[in-house]
Amino acid sequence: MARYNTNRYQYETSPRKLEPEYIPNTKKKTQSNKRKPNSINKNKNATKKKNSESKNKVKVFGYVMLFFAVLFTISYRNSLIDESFSEIKGLKSSIAELEKENEQLNVNIESKLNLNNLEKSARELLGMKKLESNQVVYVNIKKQDYIEPATEKIQYDDEKNWIEKFLDKIR
Repeated sequence: MARYNTNRYQYETSPRKLEPEYIPNTKKKTQSNKRKPNSINKNKNATKKKNSESKNKVKVFGYVMLFFAVLFTISYRNSLIDESFSEIKGLKSSIAELEKENEQLNVNIESKLNLNNLEKSARELLGMKKLESNQVVYVNIKKQDYIEPATEKIQYDDEKNWIEKFLDKIR
């Protein structure tokens, strides 16, 4: 019985050609000289097939290497980005720590500048006391203008050139 290739679809309406299971060898054996050119052609065809197969293998290898190079580049860029983000995170944490320390120092400064604390430190460290009423001396100042106007006329000696001096003598 004939074997049909059921994997392919048939798009036309003509039926498939039946092929026998056994194909008789109708070729007659000829001299060995005639076979040599066929073997040379077969060798050439075989080398062409091997060359094309090796070229295909080289192309596939090149594509695979290109694919891995692209993946390596992407992973390297991602590692650089991760390093930058970790550095930024570290800087933000140090900024937060410095801001906290700054706030503590501001609170400390304000507590030192409090008037009650200043008064207490002045009494204890410097031995100062508050003014008492007997230590106060009042001074009366008249509300007049103490600036006196100039009574003399101020003369400026300008240096004159020789032509002006000559003209002044003529007058």
